[in-house]
Amino acid sequence: MVASFVIDPVQRLAVKLKQKSETFIRQGHPWVFESSIQKINKEGKAGDLAIIFDQKKNKYLGIGLYDPYSPIRIKMVLHTQKEAIDGNFFHTRIQAAYEIRKPLIDTKTNAYRLVFGENDFLPGLIIDVYTYVAVVKLYSAIWFPYLHHILEALLAVTSSEAVVLRLSRLLQKEHVETFGLEDGQLLVGELEDPEIEFVEYGVRFKANVLKGHKTGYFLDHRHNRHKVGQLAKGKKVLDVFSYAGGFSTHAVVGGASEVVSIDISKHALELAKINVALNKNDADHDIMVIDAFLGMQKLIDEKRYFDIVVVDPPSFAKTTADIPGAEKSYKRLAALAIQLTSHGGLCVMASCSSRIDRDSFFELIERGFDTQDRSYRLIEKTFHDVDHPISFAEGSYLKTGYYHID
Repeated sequence: MVASFVIDPVQRLAVKLKQKSETFIRQGHPWVFESSIQKINKEGKAGDLAIIFDQKKNKYLGIGLYDPYSPIRIKMVLHTQKEAIDGNFFHTRIQAAYEIRKPLIDTKTNAYRLVFGENDFLPGLIIDVYTYVAVVKLYSAIWFPYLHHILEALLAVTSSEAVVLRLSRLLQKEHVETFGLEDGQLLVGELEDPEIEFVEYGVRFKANVLKGHKTGYFLDHRHNRHKVGQLAKGKKVLDVFSYAGGFSTHAVVGGASEVVSIDISKHALELAKINVALNKNDADHDIMVIDAFLGMQKLIDEKRYFDIVVVDPPSFAKTTADIPGAEKSYKRLAALAIQLTSHGGLCVMASCSSRIDRDSFFELIERGFDTQDRSYRLIEKTFHDVDHPISFAEGSYLKTGYYHID
């Protein structure tokens, strides 16, 4: 089965930018904001080819795709080089992305991010693979005119038998033209069960590719989950903001003596229980359906201590206005986490807020630690796994610190 849909052909737009923005494009930046456009020869539709010329000599600078629904009005796909945006273009890009991910397959892992948007030079396009199912998530309407090419390249490069379409919240709004395509729609193949089983480093998980968060699971912390699992033997482990129990499940498989998962979502914790049970039915695994801050304080009041404490919150700073509140939250979490970590234990603090840079995040964590009468030592910092490469500064978001608590 292949879904059918008809999309109007794209048009070519001639664009000139303000001088400062020209500099960013020359440096390879993938975004052109609406406010950066000085001149455009006609009104554009989603996916139209925006051909950018410089002001002084009318020299070709690159090609982007026009997005009328976003303040990032043009997403760049070519810088300086000239190339047709056709089937061969997508096959080349997706094949190159696949080559980067190939080492993961040798680690008993069959779920990975194949395309990571701007960082794989396909802005606003995410493709995750779970065993034999690929999930294409669109964060921009620019990709609708090219969806047939994307599907052809994806099927040629990977062994995927089914392809699911997921749409961002923006693309699900009424004013956005989606050409009859819907979130959770099956584009290729058949899917008897939306919950797909996969493995990472040999640990079994399930992801709901039709209704789960993002594309069904959070793949970016794979290397950190594996690391915690390797350290968990005989340890008591606390997994805060556990969602579907990624860290919890690796800890159980790694031989933890006790694991506690905290999340405000009962549904997420039910998924955590399922994932743990996939690997070990008799695990000592407890769940707490509660706000993370309240749950951590409750454990402190009960004088509970853990050998490994993992705190992996959702993004606290989705806009610039959120940054002050995010900074307070990270400090609060650090203060709570260090109180729950046993002497000689490990405290793992993570952030996925791109608006809080690496240095600021680690400084905030240590300021939170400093509110308590405990000493600590930073052992290691980790960032993005191999399937989440970074090609521009704003694309970097994930950071994790491993702290030994004395």
